[in-house]
Parts: sequence; structure tokens; C-alpha cells
Amino acid sequence: MSPPTHTTTTSNLTLTDGHTLYTKTWSPTTPHTATLIFIHGFSDHCNFYGILFPTLAAQHAIKTYSFDQRGWGRSVHAPKEKGLTGGTARVMSDMTEFIRHVFAQEEVDGRKDVPVFLMGHSMGGAEVLCYLATGPREVLSRIRGFLCESPFVALHESSRPSRLTVALGRLAGRVLPSRQMVNQLEPGKLCRDEEVVRAYEADELCHDTGTLEGLAGMLDRASDLENDKVVVRDGVGEGGKTRLWVGFGTGDQILSERVCREWFGRVEVEDKEFRVYEGWYHKLHAEPGEDKVTFAGDVGRWMLGRCGSLEEGAGGGSAKAKL
Repeated sequence: MSPPTHTTTTSNLTLTDGHTLYTKTWSPTTPHTATLIFIHGFSDHCNFYGILFPTLAAQHAIKTYSFDQRGWGRSVHAPKEKGLTGGTARVMSDMTEFIRHVFAQEEVDGRKDVPVFLMGHSMGGAEVLCYLATGPREVLSRIRGFLCESPFVALHESSRPSRLTVALGRLAGRVLPSRQMVNQLEPGKLCRDEEVVRAYEADELCHDTGTLEGLAGMLDRASDLENDKVVVRDGVGEGGKTRLWVGFGTGDQILSERVCREWFGRVEVEDKEFRVYEGWYHKLHAEPGEDKVTFAGDVGRWMLGRCGSLEEGAGGGSAKAKL
């Protein structure tokens, strides 16, 4: 029997308001060289990311901490909690509590000097960008770099709602914030791997159910990014520098690669990279064959390239955007 390439642990984190989050950690079998905190997307959970976290652990010695967000996955403790994320302030607060929990755990393990990165997918990618723009400085200053996989800056052009629909949704969200509404994603548009699509359809934790407040908050975060009401700036992360990586597939039919790329071009950050995946769909981490391995490798190499001393700058010598 071959030796294990990584280990996993699960736990629960009780937040200050009493809500309990399901958490999971993927660890290499050797001391880790980087720490990744990962935020999942809409109708998703941290156990639905395939080979990504095991590969980062086994091939790059990166330890990943993740959790099921409030309203999603195993952090739902009753049907009425499905999609009950709260507004943006609550989402940002939950992220802060989890990130501080990771900082504390790393210190307990004697690994507080290992570089920490923050990454999100889709809805979680937009949350990472909003957190980068508005989060507590004392937390952001301890994060070496920020990564986003297919971040929600704008819906795909084929599915964008009218302004009237969005306005009515915001109004309904204020009147009936906890009202649940199914907002079903088209599984076939998520990934080119048919097995992943079937697994998504069969996974009861991918419940497609949001609340009016949560859905409005998700749309508002995207709109604020697209329209530059929330601005990502340089000089925010560890060592007084923002390091940003974004990956997007040109075949994404859920979100707009074009709008995200245009937004990225306006971001005034020196160390930034926009990685284009030609023809790939929304779940880059789950694309067929070797594609998902390529994606995991890109993520791991970008992180490790920024794990040297802060005086070395960007790490890996790349300080320009790749558009």
C-alpha cells in the first residue's frame, strides 16, 4: 500500500452569534510551506472541489482550510437555514471569524510564520474581492496573496436580469429577508466533465436555495465590483502589497469572463495576473482529464512563487497582468 499523500480533519467552529460552521482541513504529510483559506461558491460546499485541495497538499505542500458557509453544505442544521447567509455584513463577519480561527490554529501548531493566502470560487470569489477591499486591515495585513476562480463580477450576458427585476428583488429582500427562493443553476453549464455534472445533480448539499436577502447581497456585491463602487487597491496585503490572481474560462456560461477581464484591467495593483483558460467552463477545478490538474498546478505555483521573503517582491519574477 502506498503512503498517504495528505490527511484531512473535520471540525465545527462556533461563531460569536452561536451559529456552528462545518470546517475541513487538507494537510500535506510534510510540514506545509503555505496556508490557503478557501471560500466556496453558490449552491456549493467545501467537499465538492475534487482533486484541488489534495493536489495542493501532495504536490505543493500547501495546507488548505475551508468551511461550509452559513446557509450551505453541512453548516445547514435545519431546512429553514438553507441559503440563510444574511447580508454582506454577516458574510464578511463570518469570513473574519474563520480567518482569525486559522491564524490562531497556525500559531498553536507553531506555524504562524507560514505565508497565508485567501481564495474564493464564483460567489466566494466576489466575497474575497469585497473582503480585500473592505476587510479589517489587521487581518488583511497578514495575508500574502488573494486568488479568485471565476469570481462573480457579473452574470453571463445570456442570463443577466433586467434592472427592474433586480430593483424589485432588492425591495423584496428588505421586506422578506428570510424568504427562501430556489435559484437553480444549469448543471450542464458548470463543467465539461459529465461525471461532475451528474454528481452535482445528485448532491443534496448543492441545494440551489437562497434567501431574498442573501441573493440580493450576492447581486449587490457583484454590481459594486463591476461599477467600481468597491475598489481593490494596492498596498493592502502582507508587507504592504496586494498580490492578486484571477483565473477564468472563456467558455463560462454562468458568469461573464469579458466583464471580469475588463474589471481586472482597471484594478491598480502591481502584482496581478489574469489567467485565461480557453474554452473552459465555470468549475475550473473540475474540468475534464488533465485540465483540473493544470488548474491546481497554476494555483500552487502562483502561491509558492510568493512564499519567499517579502524583500523579494512578487516572487517568481511576475509583476504584470496577463490579459
